[in-house]
Amino acid sequence: MRTINQNYIDGRFVPVQGTDLRPLFNPATEEQIATVHLSNAADVDAAVRAAVAAYAEISTMSNSKRVAMLHRLSDVVSRRSADLAEAMSEEYGAPAPFVEASASRAGQVFLDMAQTVEAYPWQRQIGSALVEMRPVGVAAAVTPWNSNLGFICSKLATAIAAGTSIVIKPSEMSAWQTQVLAEALDEAELPNGVYNIINGTGALAGDALTRHRDIAKITFTGSTATGRAILRAASETMKRVTLELGGKGAQIVLDDADLDAAAAQVLANGFINSGQACIAGTRILVPEHKLTTMQERLVAGLANWPVGPGNDPASRIGPMVSAKQWERVQSYIALGPQEGARILAGGEGRPDGLNSGWFVKPTLFGEVDNSMRIAREEIFGPVLCVLPYRGEDDAISIANDTDYGLQNYVIGTDPERCRRIASQLQSGRVVINGAKHEPHAPFGGFKQSGIGREYGSFGLEAFLEPRSVLG
Repeated sequence: MRTINQNYIDGRFVPVQGTDLRPLFNPATEEQIATVHLSNAADVDAAVRAAVAAYAEISTMSNSKRVAMLHRLSDVVSRRSADLAEAMSEEYGAPAPFVEASASRAGQVFLDMAQTVEAYPWQRQIGSALVEMRPVGVAAAVTPWNSNLGFICSKLATAIAAGTSIVIKPSEMSAWQTQVLAEALDEAELPNGVYNIINGTGALAGDALTRHRDIAKITFTGSTATGRAILRAASETMKRVTLELGGKGAQIVLDDADLDAAAAQVLANGFINSGQACIAGTRILVPEHKLTTMQERLVAGLANWPVGPGNDPASRIGPMVSAKQWERVQSYIALGPQEGARILAGGEGRPDGLNSGWFVKPTLFGEVDNSMRIAREEIFGPVLCVLPYRGEDDAISIANDTDYGLQNYVIGTDPERCRRIASQLQSGRVVINGAKHEPHAPFGGFKQSGIGREYGSFGLEAFLEPRSVLG
C-alpha cells in the first residue's frame, strides 16, 4: 500500500511536517489504497515563502518565456496522460471515457492559456494614461476532488500566464492523483517556487492559506458553504477572490423538441461525471402536456446508463467518491418521498449486483415542486427531478427560482427561440442542444454559484491588476 508523505515545495519533493494521516480508498471496492500525510501550518508557511521568493522572477518574466513554460508543462503532462488516467480511475472510480477525457484535457489547458497570453493586450492607451496589466501577487488555489487533474492544471496555467507564483492545495481525497501529476509537472523544470503543491485538509491547510498575509489572491472551486467561509476570511486582508461554487442547473425541454433525442440529451447533461458535477442539469423542466410522455422516455433511457466500476467498459456511472458522499446522496433519495415526490426509477441502496463500492442507483423523481429541498439543494449524485411548466415564461421563472446560477440548458429545434430563452436565464453559462465546451469562453456563476470567471482572457484578468501610468 502506498504512503504519500511529501509535498512539492520550492522545486523539490519535501517531507510533510504535519503528523495527521488519512486513508485513501478505491471507491469501487471500498479497499484502502494509500495513506496520505496531511500538511500543517508550518507546511503552508514553507510553501508560501517559496512562492514569495519566486514571485520577483516570474512577475518580471517576458511573455515569451511564460508561454514557453506553458508549452513545457503541456508536454510533460501529456506524456504522462496514461499514468494520470490510471491514478484517477483507481482513486476516483469514474467511467473510462470521463477519465480518459480528463487526463487528455489536463495537458491541453496549458496550450489554451498560452494562446490567450499571446493575444492578450498587456498595455492599453486610455486618453493620456498608459494602462498596464500587472500580476496580482502570490496566489493560492484550493481545488476539489471531482476533477482533480483539470482543476490543478487550469489554475496553474492561469497563474503562470499572469506572471504569478502559486501554492496549490488539492483535495486530500485526491492525493494519489496529485502525486502522479506533481511528478509530471516536475519534469518541466520550472524555476523553483513558481508553483508549490501541498496535501492537507481544507479546515487546516486551506484555512491557513486563505488567511496568510502573503497571499494576495485566492482561487477556489468547491461548495458554496466553503466558498462563503473563504470569502469571509479573505476579506480580512482584502485578498482578490475567484469562487467557482455549486449549481442546480435547469434543463428546459421546449415543446418543439424531439422527445427521444431530448431524453437522451437530458440524461447526458444530468449524469455528467456520475452526477458529481456542479454543472449537472439536475432539474428537468418539461411542458405540462408532455410530462407523462417525457417521463416514460427518461425512465426507458436509464437502461443506457449502467452503473459499475470505471474499469468496466460498459459503465457510464461510477461510484460516489466516498462513503460520506454515498450517505449524503442516499439521504436525499430518502427525503424525496417524504417531501411528496414520487420515485419514477431508482431509489435507495446499491444497484442490483453491486454489493460493495459506493454505487448509487440513478434516480429519477416525478411530482416535484420547485420548493422541495431535492429541487433546491445540490445533491452531487445521479439524482434528477422532473418538473412541469406552463409556457415559456413559467419555464424561465422556475429555472431562475434558485439560489444558484452556474449552468443551464435549453433543448429545442428553433435556434433563435432557444437563444431568446437562454438570454433570460440567470446563469454564467447556457448550453443549447448539447453544444460543445468552448475553452476560451468565461466560466463561472451568477448568485451563489460564485464570484469571478475562469478560462480565457476573463480568467487571466482575475489574476491581474490594472495600473495607470500618467505622464
